[in-house]
Amino acid sequence: MSLKRWFYRGGRPNRWARVLDRCAAALYTLGVAPDYLVTLEVRGRGSGRTIALPLVMVIVGGERYLVSMLGQNANWVRNVRAVGGNVTLRHGRREEVRLEEVAVDRRASVLKTYLKRAPNARAHLPVGKDAPLAEFERVSPGFPVFRVVPGGESGVSTPGDEVRKPVR
Repeated sequence: MSLKRWFYRGGRPNRWARVLDRCAAALYTLGVAPDYLVTLEVRGRGSGRTIALPLVMVIVGGERYLVSMLGQNANWVRNVRAVGGNVTLRHGRREEVRLEEVAVDRRASVLKTYLKRAPNARAHLPVGKDAPLAEFERVSPGFPVFRVVPGGESGVSTPGDEVRKPVR
């Protein structure tokens, strides 16, 4: 088992991963890292406390996206869904945004771009970064993708970039 998978065994960060994530989130919040490294702040669905975690943002077709490398049951995904997508992104400044979940049939190109941008995620997604788009389509149901909508506005998307709210 690789060290990267060990940090997140069972889809949850272990003690060491939590420490490293806290440090990374602090750096990303300050804006010290490249601009595609952001800190997501979301209210915990159980505790009500603000939870901050580092994420890699990708841009596809002029839109910003966040991806869950740990899949559907990652705590941040469940928290985002519980608060209706209203979160804060930090990278040197604070930005109130709304995350809208992308339909499964629209995730593949974002996942492919994400895997090229986020090398640490390669241990968690069961496809290679240079795999054909069809392979990303095959695994896309297991990896949530969220479009970042500035200011919490509800998005009007261009054809081919439709974003749908998840069906519950």
